[in-house]
Amino acid sequence: MASTLTRLDTVLPRASRNALRQSFNKTASVTQIRRYTEDHRVDRASLYSNFKSHRELPRIEKRWPAVLGLTAVVLTGWSAFLTYVTNETKVTSSVVKQIMRTLKADPQLTEALGLAIRPQPEWWLNGYPIIHGQINQLQGNIDLSFRIKGSMGSGTVYFTSVRKAKGIPYEILRFRVILDDGRVVQVETSPEPQSE
Repeated sequence: MASTLTRLDTVLPRASRNALRQSFNKTASVTQIRRYTEDHRVDRASLYSNFKSHRELPRIEKRWPAVLGLTAVVLTGWSAFLTYVTNETKVTSSVVKQIMRTLKADPQLTEALGLAIRPQPEWWLNGYPIIHGQINQLQGNIDLSFRIKGSMGSGTVYFTSVRKAKGIPYEILRFRVILDDGRVVQVETSPEPQSE
């Protein structure tokens, strides 16, 4: 019995020890002491410190809205980066350069759009034009559309070309410019506007 009280003295804080000694005399049974300690549950923090907080701790807010927002920002930035890089690859490809050489040499377009025919730049692409479609030379499929402008007007270029088998030249299916006023100019394709 004495050893049990001694063990409780080392574990309980001073206030709890004094209350325990006043409640029980030396002849109290172990079961009475256990019942007392179970009925008067002591905060674990009070075992190590006599400081008691007078206000509740703030609750931790849910973090999933912040994680969801950060994920959306990262995915949006990554898709914008991929769009920019893919578009820049198309703009600098030999196919688009050859198409532009063919457009500048076409007399009908020079008459309709004027001189200095060039791709129409977009401010959000750092001055590059936006090229819609795909250039897949490995599969023999080129399908593009993009805006062009000259000194007298502007329009949209549509170019489609396929290669049915490897080693066979490309077959141009569509190469036209639809001007903003509705006129359609079929571009002459004497030079090949794409490379192998």
